[in-house]
Amino acid sequence: MVALPLDVRWIHGSESAKHNTDPDLQVYWYDGNSVILRQNMAINYEAPFLFLLFGEHTAVLVDTGATESAEFFPLRQIVDGLIEQWLARNPRVGYRLLVLHSHGHGDHVAGDGQFAGRADTTVVDAGLASVRAFFGFDEDGLASLDLGGRVLECIASPGHHEAAVTYFDPWTGFLLTGDTVYPGRLYVQDWAAFGATIDRLVDFAGRRPVSHVLGCHIEMTRESGVDYPIRTTYQPDEPPLELSVAQLREIQSAIREIGDRPGVHAFPSFVVYHRSV
Repeated sequence: MVALPLDVRWIHGSESAKHNTDPDLQVYWYDGNSVILRQNMAINYEAPFLFLLFGEHTAVLVDTGATESAEFFPLRQIVDGLIEQWLARNPRVGYRLLVLHSHGHGDHVAGDGQFAGRADTTVVDAGLASVRAFFGFDEDGLASLDLGGRVLECIASPGHHEAAVTYFDPWTGFLLTGDTVYPGRLYVQDWAAFGATIDRLVDFAGRRPVSHVLGCHIEMTRESGVDYPIRTTYQPDEPPLELSVAQLREIQSAIREIGDRPGVHAFPSFVVYHRSV
């Protein structure tokens, strides 16, 4: 694994959503087998990031965005085109697509229906029972997923959502943390579970060559501890999407500092919303 810089300027909305000229979905090829996508803020203010990773026999799409309509958000069309590009470089028959999720909130599963009926495709429901049945996590909450020459390590990550899953890709060094960890508002539904998850991720990252910690949103500004207001559709002063393992440890320290104090707690690179005790 050779870590590459994320040398990209993400689409970040416009002052007038009516006159927005960004693509419906920004496509960034990190390397020839890994794609990061971001939804247009004018379509949905959440502007989630999605990830498409190619193995020898299967591609996995992590999350399907915040918009159901293929007319307004042509996710299936774009993903099909990306797979066609990859297959043109790597010809084979019977290539499969697996649709998984970081967790089950609406802005990460809305586009699932666009893949209904697609040949050689499996869409795994984001509910807890379906996630557990598909991954078969061991007693440590770990599972592996072989895409063919590319094996993802999958980590049960409850706290923000009961069925949240973090994915580690040894090919790129990406640690895909969904809404558990990202430069923004970390909404915690189960405080004890969230703390245990962060401890698990810090321990895991300390034993793996993590290049970038990649969540699914950017909500912070470049000013320390200051986030954009909720439902903002223009974020010209965004920090990078990627966080470091050191910043993951900062979240661990923040959890210990917050303790049992519910409320909103701002830190330089993130804001913790402690909703439960």
